[in-house]
Amino acid sequence: MAVWVIFVFILVSIPTSVNGSADPSDVSALNGLYTSLNSASQLTGWNSSGGDPCGESWRGITCSGSTVTEIKLSGLELTGSLGYNMNSMTSLIELDMSNNNIGGGNQIPYSLPPNLQRLNLAGNSFSGGIPYSISQMVSLKTLNLNHNQLQGSLNDMFGKLSNLSTMDISFNDLLGDLPESLSSLSSLTALYLQNNRFTGTIDVLASLPLEDLNVANNQFTGWIPDRLKGMNNLQTGGNSWNTAPAPPPPPGTPPTTARRTNPGHRSGVTKKPSNDTDSGKSSGGIGGGAIAGIIVFVIVLGAFALFLIRRRLKKSPNSSEEKRKEDRQPVLSHEVKEMKPFQPPPATNTTLQSSEPISLKPPPIDRNKSFEEDDFSSKSGMKKITASHIKATIYSVADLQMATESFSADNLVGEGATGRVYRAHFNDGKVLAVKKINSTVLPNQSTENFIEVVSKIAQFHHPNVTELVGYCFEHGQHLLVYEFHKNGTLQDLLHVLDEYSKPLTWNTRVKIALGMARALEYLHEVCSPSVIHRNFKSANILLDAELNPHLSECGLASFVPDVGYQTLDHSMGCGYSAPEVAMSGQYSLKSDVYSFGVVMLELLTGRNPFDSSKPRSEQSLVRWATPQLHDIDALDKMVDPALEGLYPAKALSRFADVIALCVQPEPEFRPPMSEVVQALVRLVQRAHMSKRTRSRDRLEDPPQADDQDAQDFA
Repeated sequence: MAVWVIFVFILVSIPTSVNGSADPSDVSALNGLYTSLNSASQLTGWNSSGGDPCGESWRGITCSGSTVTEIKLSGLELTGSLGYNMNSMTSLIELDMSNNNIGGGNQIPYSLPPNLQRLNLAGNSFSGGIPYSISQMVSLKTLNLNHNQLQGSLNDMFGKLSNLSTMDISFNDLLGDLPESLSSLSSLTALYLQNNRFTGTIDVLASLPLEDLNVANNQFTGWIPDRLKGMNNLQTGGNSWNTAPAPPPPPGTPPTTARRTNPGHRSGVTKKPSNDTDSGKSSGGIGGGAIAGIIVFVIVLGAFALFLIRRRLKKSPNSSEEKRKEDRQPVLSHEVKEMKPFQPPPATNTTLQSSEPISLKPPPIDRNKSFEEDDFSSKSGMKKITASHIKATIYSVADLQMATESFSADNLVGEGATGRVYRAHFNDGKVLAVKKINSTVLPNQSTENFIEVVSKIAQFHHPNVTELVGYCFEHGQHLLVYEFHKNGTLQDLLHVLDEYSKPLTWNTRVKIALGMARALEYLHEVCSPSVIHRNFKSANILLDAELNPHLSECGLASFVPDVGYQTLDHSMGCGYSAPEVAMSGQYSLKSDVYSFGVVMLELLTGRNPFDSSKPRSEQSLVRWATPQLHDIDALDKMVDPALEGLYPAKALSRFADVIALCVQPEPEFRPPMSEVVQALVRLVQRAHMSKRTRSRDRLEDPPQADDQDAQDFA
């Protein structure tokens, strides 16, 4: 009895997580999480600043000593978003926020705890892709993201996740082929991919130690690997599998063995006694049918190689006429006031005819024809353009790896439909942005396609369009190097405010709207043929040190088909997509105008285009705001509270009038961007800061129209 008493006394004396003082970084991260979650009443014990989650009773928090190790808040009907500084919680091994309504159509934040073993965000409303930061979680064992609104291709990001045993990304809108790095998941025993839109084969899964695999209701093709057919729990329905016999393996390939054998079955070879009836049959080696199959395979392979060689010879530019065709690149016409003077490409064996003048005025534009439709509708119609024609620096993969520290997560600044963007520090002190194009976005052997697109992007020269500095294509990698803008995206400045953020003033918002209108006017009405952006949203508007806007992703839509691009960026769910795009998947110049109107609404109201945390009647920003744009009283109530009423009433009304024109449901009634620019220039000229705005905006110059605008619209 005495021993037991002493033992209990020792247990009581040991400090536990209940009475410990929590790590300050954990406290700060939980304070941020509490602030970003809207339904905070369920989080009993939590605080927005300070507190002790380990010494006090914070719901769902488990500690070990003074560090938080687990956050379990499943099924509490929470809304809002995850905190943006959770990467400081280095001791957290489990994060379970499943079965809530967190996300509001936004992406999963990149700043997740780095040492997680179990991550469960299932049953929420996250959109976008799977953040690249997950690829660095080498301790991760369980990843559950099912029943969200994730979209886009599955990035090649699983090479380091050798401890992952269970992954569930089912019931989303993911698409494309499965990445090769899935074959690195050497501990994966359960994989759930059902109810997405994956394509291609599942051969990459054949070598994994899977026990449970569900790939049902996708768009997979090819054959189910023999090594997977012996699984106890395999679901493959709802795909387009090939029912014909699988082709023979290439010569030299070892025969496939059953992935699992029945209990008690002896492995090894059992000799069969020979007898007269079997003397004509081979007891081992390759059968006659297999030999015939191999011979047929080699013949077909040789014929295909010969076809490729002859085709390449036909395409080689041996004649002067073919060389002249190569040099006929589409030329952007430039406005003198905004464009850099045109520079011809470096001298090659053939030069441009000096007698052909370069027009400085926009040629007549067919508004129904787009950049992509003209030059990228079919591969057969593409004009071959070599790298020597492109006025941009060619980087090596080694250069970009050094500048980005091997594309480390610390330098990751964004992730979009076509790839991830990294901050790059070069030896000469320059800081640039490197966009690494996803391998699943470009088809195999598509360097020629990549060069075609780069040659168009390199010709974009406008103060409000992000400038292409260089590019890289080697070792199967395709990368674009852009100028870097230190103030990040408009989306972050509007919707991700922290204690250091300063709300955008009215003048700055008008300046951003006017700059973006000019960028789209340039793409639509100056470039020939016209360029449809197709992904215009606040996340693609970058702001420099003076908060001047620069439109990114210009020209990249040609990498992705119309319907695929819509799905990749989930524009419908996020509220940027025009009604006709939602119905048909087809983009036009007028669908860009609609998206521009949605961004103007963001600037006006400070709200997200789609917010599931709002009442149902207010979730869609366009549907909620449009009926109130011409009601002066209602308009005042719609304005972003961060402006604190500091805006000129007449300018606000005119701003709302422009929005109403842009977001009309019928595309034919939306104005061209040149008219939008004129309307905003007139707004700037007529707007005189009232007494209540002078004190706020004294430190900031109002957006000024240039001299030409003043002459046109005075």
